[in-house]
Amino acid sequence: MHLQYIELSQLMISRANMRARHKNDIADMIPSIRARGVLVPLLVRPNGEPDKYEIVAGRRRYLAASAVAKEPDAPTTIPCVIMEPGDDAAALEASLIENIARLDADEVTQWETFARLVKEGRGVEDVAATFGLKVEVVRRVLALGNLLPRIRTLYRTEQIDGATVRHLTMATGAQQRAWLALFDSTDSYAPTGRVLKEWLFGGSAIRTSVALFDLASYTAPIVADLFDENSYFSDSALFWTLQRQAIEEKRAGYIADGWTDVVVFDDGDAFYRWQYDSRARTKGGRVYLTVGTNGAVEAHEGYLPHQEAERADRPEPGEALPRPELTAPLARYVDLHRHAVMRVGLLGHPWLALRVMLAHAIARPPLWDVQCERQRASKPETEQSVIASRAQAAFNENRTAALVRLGIDPDTTLVGAPRHPALTDILGVLIELSDEDVLDLLPIVMGESIEAGGEAVDVIGRLLAIDPADLWEADDAFFALLRDRRVVGELVTEVAGAEVAAANAGVPLKVQKAILADCLHGRNGRVKVEGWVPRWLRFPASGYLDRNDLEASAEPAAEPSHGAEEPVDPEDADIAA
Repeated sequence: MHLQYIELSQLMISRANMRARHKNDIADMIPSIRARGVLVPLLVRPNGEPDKYEIVAGRRRYLAASAVAKEPDAPTTIPCVIMEPGDDAAALEASLIENIARLDADEVTQWETFARLVKEGRGVEDVAATFGLKVEVVRRVLALGNLLPRIRTLYRTEQIDGATVRHLTMATGAQQRAWLALFDSTDSYAPTGRVLKEWLFGGSAIRTSVALFDLASYTAPIVADLFDENSYFSDSALFWTLQRQAIEEKRAGYIADGWTDVVVFDDGDAFYRWQYDSRARTKGGRVYLTVGTNGAVEAHEGYLPHQEAERADRPEPGEALPRPELTAPLARYVDLHRHAVMRVGLLGHPWLALRVMLAHAIARPPLWDVQCERQRASKPETEQSVIASRAQAAFNENRTAALVRLGIDPDTTLVGAPRHPALTDILGVLIELSDEDVLDLLPIVMGESIEAGGEAVDVIGRLLAIDPADLWEADDAFFALLRDRRVVGELVTEVAGAEVAAANAGVPLKVQKAILADCLHGRNGRVKVEGWVPRWLRFPASGYLDRNDLEASAEPAAEPSHGAEEPVDPEDADIAA
């Protein structure tokens, strides 16, 4: 290999470049290249034509330099390292090594390149050594080949997200085909993200790490997540049979160790430490076993309920009670004066007051009654729609990180979580965090505790000029809830235009909704309308009809008689263009 300055007109992008089909994301590089030129040489090789070279690595630098070269007095040559011709495997390695460290190539792109290297004769161990990866990581990426090609295409074209494709790697071929059928259907919902995992496992996905029993006794298949270190039980019924046997064995073991009693809670019931007093085994303390809906078992050793602990602490008849140091009135006097002094001291420390407020909102001591918006709806389809939305996924990602940081179960909510850990424990964590980290927690606490439909939602949306189109798109639940012909007509006018709406004014309501869906999804020959959001969802909200408010009626409007017919297939209906 040798270094040479080559004219831009002599260069072309090689198909061996792993980003040959990606978008021209070069805006961030142009200012630097305009000011200093290309500092890092491109990796190129002869392409068989005289004085012509293929770019193996450095596509973005080439595109940015080409854009700058159109400006007056700009250089038209760039530094290149020329490889020997014909080594496709080496070219693939060079391209992926450069890009995997710079732009985090998506898993499908890595799979394509790794698979081509293996086809060129490189072993899995060789590929791992070349890129400094663990062999397990390379095997995991190569296993993406088990996905149906259509699913990989959907991921490449950004029609499904990374979380969805990762969960689909755990699906059988039959499950993948069933999921694609849902994805293509206009009447069904294809689960994504965490909901997809529940769909694959017929409910909650149970990790093998929570099992109390020997995995060798589990005779059904265990499904591995290709992108995590986790694996899951495919047969939840068999898991629970073995887990309950193991719980009984664990309970018997505690009794054999000298504990007076072991209480096993019902599935999903929480152990609230603030309702109990600590008691040693020798003092009659019990063991409480909680069983989570995810199968995890947690032991709480050495506790008694408050009332039982108080009865145990009562003196025997005839035994003199010790005189307390403070009488009740004096104790109250001390409490109130300490409180008054503390309040004045707190005035000069807003950083601490902020942390105390957050700890109170999360732990909910007696004077605080902060509730989490549970996002409930009368129709389960609406709740499912919210769960599967991009907005919910983005919020959940940040909430989970906050819960882990505070030492709270990441599968629960932040506001209104069980009072474990205690307020002092939460405050201790918050005091250790920087002001920036504490401020990052505030939107999560407020986001959970603001009422859906409340005034604050509209005020915040208008102040921040939020565009719902970034996080919302029309789904099956939305179309199912559209019942008013006049409203649907206005929506069709807004999306498809007045001419299309007028031509289809007399068709059944279901057909009008199909036209609306076709325009929003770009189906049946209609141009896809990007970024559309109904007026009700915008900030500020408005309506479509001549009414004074947007209040929902107590009962959904009855569908007109001709709209209540059997569903009409849009392809069979006579729909005007």
